[in-house]
Amino acid sequence: MVAADSLSLLVFDLDGTLIDSRTDLTNAINAMLAHFNKPLLPEALIASYLGDGASMLVRRALGDPEGDIHDEEFVTEALTFFLDYYRVHKVDYTTVYPGVFASLDRIRTAFPNLPMAILTNKPVRPSQEICDHFGLSRYFFQNYGGNSFHTKKPDPHGLLTLRSEASALLGRAIAPETVVMVGDSDVDVLTARRCGALSLGCSYGFAPHALAVAQPDLMSHSAQEWPALLGIL
Repeated sequence: MVAADSLSLLVFDLDGTLIDSRTDLTNAINAMLAHFNKPLLPEALIASYLGDGASMLVRRALGDPEGDIHDEEFVTEALTFFLDYYRVHKVDYTTVYPGVFASLDRIRTAFPNLPMAILTNKPVRPSQEICDHFGLSRYFFQNYGGNSFHTKKPDPHGLLTLRSEASALLGRAIAPETVVMVGDSDVDVLTARRCGALSLGCSYGFAPHALAVAQPDLMSHSAQEWPALLGIL
């Protein structure tokens, strides 16, 4: 459990953490595969490909687990089709996980001035539109996506940027150990670790096995558990 009075910044992943988007992502990937006359993939497999951004997801779905396909023109065409399809169908079946709103409200009530933000490897525009659609945006001062910077998680640049921006909001320098990154994958744990921040894992998300191997500082099995783990009783 974190000492609540030491919290200065709370950063959330999106897919597999705040929202369950696996069906819409699966449908978009399979629409892309069908368009290029490739075999469709089961949802569980596609879910295992998530976490490293849209380009890597498409590369893996095309049959290249390491993401080293050399026909960049084809990858670009496939990625464009996927993103265009997903843009239209991104909230067909996507839902906010149970307990997310209650926990965010509890955190906001306990700490009205605590900066909270989203840092996802999903492209920023659909991330922002999904959060607007579900009413999540009101909780966060910033929403950065996988194309917001020149690098993606687990590179620490995005989280370091959020720490700098939150420091400006609070009018004081935020110490790394007072930052908590909440996410469902090893990517989020590594991002936190590389910034000296704490990590709160979400075992209900898309990558529970990789998350367990990464050993986050805290582990939640539902969003309802966040306030208690953050020391909000």
